[in-house]
Amino acid sequence: MFGTGLAYAMGAPGGAGGGGGSLMSFLPIILIFVIFYFLLIRPQQKRAKDHKALLSNLKVGDQVLTGGGIYGRVTGLRDDVITVEISDKVRVKMNRGSIATVVKQDVFKTE
Repeated sequence: MFGTGLAYAMGAPGGAGGGGGSLMSFLPIILIFVIFYFLLIRPQQKRAKDHKALLSNLKVGDQVLTGGGIYGRVTGLRDDVITVEISDKVRVKMNRGSIATVVKQDVFKTE
């Protein structure tokens, strides 16, 4: 009476179909990593590559926007330090990486 209940509870031996089941259990995790790569990692790498190219192409006279929201004109360039003029006779030295973007419009034009 107790012997048959135990036999049903044990099920099939481990070698009968365990290989396919383990692959199917890892499939959702693999799918999540693929989705993360295409939706998060790859666009971030592209954005970082574009920003690095922008920083390497900076030249004197470019009008820039810093990460802190300050507009200015590049007046000096060195390795990692740039000089930005934010007003008449007001120049600030800052790290090259703090430049957010190059602005196309004239920010010093008086209205």
